[in-house]
Formats: sequence, C-alpha cells, structure tokens
Amino acid sequence: MACVFLLLLALPALAADLAVLQNGFSIRHERREALGTITRLYLDGSPQSGYVDVPSDQIVSIEHDDSPAPQPVVLQPLPTPGNTIDDFVNAAGLKHGIDPDLIQSVIRAESGFNPKAVSRKGAKGLMQLMPATASKLGVANSLDPAANVDGGTQYLRELLERYNNDLVKALAAYNAGPERVERYKGVPPYRETYAYISRIIADFNRKKLAQYAAAHPAAPRTAKRASKTSRAAAASNTLTTTPTTADAQQPAASD
Repeated sequence: MACVFLLLLALPALAADLAVLQNGFSIRHERREALGTITRLYLDGSPQSGYVDVPSDQIVSIEHDDSPAPQPVVLQPLPTPGNTIDDFVNAAGLKHGIDPDLIQSVIRAESGFNPKAVSRKGAKGLMQLMPATASKLGVANSLDPAANVDGGTQYLRELLERYNNDLVKALAAYNAGPERVERYKGVPPYRETYAYISRIIADFNRKKLAQYAAAHPAAPRTAKRASKTSRAAAASNTLTTTPTTADAQQPAASD
C-alpha cells in the first residue's frame, strides 16, 4: 500500500501527536523520526523515553493530541530479580528490549500464567516453549519460570527482528511457526492463530488504555475515543480474514 505519510514526519514533533495506524490503533508520542522504512515514535519527552518502531506505510495520518501532556517519568533501575512472575517478566523485558506488558499478554494467552503447563504437543511452561525451540535458546529446563520467560522473550525479540518489528507477523510465527508465516507470506489462515493474535493485542491494548486513563484523569474524551478505537481494532483483527484451511496448527513457539 502506498505511503500516505508526509515528509514532515522526519521532523521532531513540537507537541504530543497521535499516529493513526491502518489497523485502527493510535499511538500517542512526543516526537518521531524516520529511519528508512520505519518511523520511530518516542512515547515521552524524557531523554530515556521508550519508543515504538512502526512501518511507515502503516501510518495513515498524524493528528494533534489536545489532551494534557503526561509528566516526565524518571526511570529507576530494576531491583535484583526476585521469585515472582512479574520479576522474571521485568528482568526479561529489560534484557531483551520488550515491553513487560506485552510479555504478560503473551503469557496469558499461552499458559494462563501456569508455569507447569504442558500442551498435548509438548510445549512447556509459561511461554509454552517447544523442546527444539528451548534447546536453540539455551533453555535447559522449560518448567523453570525464570528460564522459560527469558527464553520466550528472547524468541519473541528474534521474531520481531526477523519481521522488521511487525508484531502481528511475529505473534503469528510464535503461534504457528515461522515456516508457516513464510509459506503464506503473512499470517497463516488458521482460525486459532487469528484468535491468538487478536487476544494478545486486545489484552495489551487494554493495559495501555488503563495506564493512560490513570495518568490522564482529566481527559475522559481522549480515553473514550481510544477505547472505541481499541474495540474496533480488536474486532477487525478477528474478523477481517476468514480462515480457508483446516490444517492443524503447530504448537506455540515451534520452529
């Protein structure tokens, strides 16, 4: 699809803007820069700002955000990892550069936070690593929660890099296997894979909307509009493509 993006996108944003995406989501950011075919959206104005890389041709428009700017967040060093799932997720997210909320959403979809979960096809642990995948990642014991989360997050990072930070393709590969994504040149036409992707994105987006609403109690209109956009996007992710085959889906995190 042709890029409808303006060359001005390469200039720093002077105020908070919303990048409206083709899938219906919108991402609030303080500034942005074009990096080849990728646009990097910086989420706040602090020197340590987190950012999201988005394919430039997926951005439909840039709109000014009239809601009050959030206060700069001073990032604190993470404490020494403890023994909870949250501790493992935070440590893995910091190590591999993945938002901990996204890791949590993947774990919810994969195992329901059961560290001893084992699928019928042999996928194990919180992030349901297949034995071959675990071996490649150096995970000796997939039922060790810390090792499983670290390995699964590393695998997700590798998939994001493989598909140029296309989260939908990365999740499809995590669920159905990279070879299926290559075969179909995108998300495989499996009902379970579409439901899996939609469930993770919807859960992740709910967390971000809740965080935004908590940080912006004086901006109900923006939160309401974002909530409507989220529901429409989640429905679109689930319904836009009808599966055309009944092939058995590969286990999660299989290679």
